[in-house]
Amino acid sequence: MAGNVSDNLKAVQSDIAKACRKAGRAEGTVTLVAVSKTFGAEDIRPALEAGQRVFGENRVQEAHKKWPKLREDYSGIELHLIGPLQTNKVSEALALFDVIETLDREKLARAFAKEREKGADLPRLFIQVNTGEEEQKAGILPEEADGFIKLCRDELRLPVEGLMCIPPVDEEPALHFALLRKIAERNGLSALSMGMSADYETGIELGATHVRVGSAIFGART
Repeated sequence: MAGNVSDNLKAVQSDIAKACRKAGRAEGTVTLVAVSKTFGAEDIRPALEAGQRVFGENRVQEAHKKWPKLREDYSGIELHLIGPLQTNKVSEALALFDVIETLDREKLARAFAKEREKGADLPRLFIQVNTGEEEQKAGILPEEADGFIKLCRDELRLPVEGLMCIPPVDEEPALHFALLRKIAERNGLSALSMGMSADYETGIELGATHVRVGSAIFGART
């Protein structure tokens, strides 16, 4: 593990506070999601010891290996799923995650609705929008977002809280963050998960309520 996780975390928190001030936003309006995917429990503990409580994981199975034990040892953990979710893993994901940021298709939305009909409590949900319209990337296309939000909220009555995007690596992220914000505003959604280690300050400038930062805290992934 590269560097000192506690020091890295403090530096990121400081940069988030600075970006909030620069954007004329109150400190505390941005939630740092520390992306712990691919890192083991022992790598994560220093961040927990330093007081970080919100974490992001990419895979249900990987999270299942780490987090039940960490939750026994630390209170107040909020776990976000930030990677794609297969419909056959929905019930397992509901038992693990407090927030799922990758609601990206109708089949998955209906799987959530079915679990709720069986009596399950649903986590807070973010709809993933494929702002770059990349074929290899998950997410609802921007022109289909309004209809999908309506389906999820009005017909299926899912607890949709906000939107999430991952801009194309070779494009200016600000354009994608501005587009996501516009879709959220016209649909009355308040939460925006946008910005990662390389561009979270831009995300904050454009209204991010959640930033997903991994390598700047935990170092390069193996």
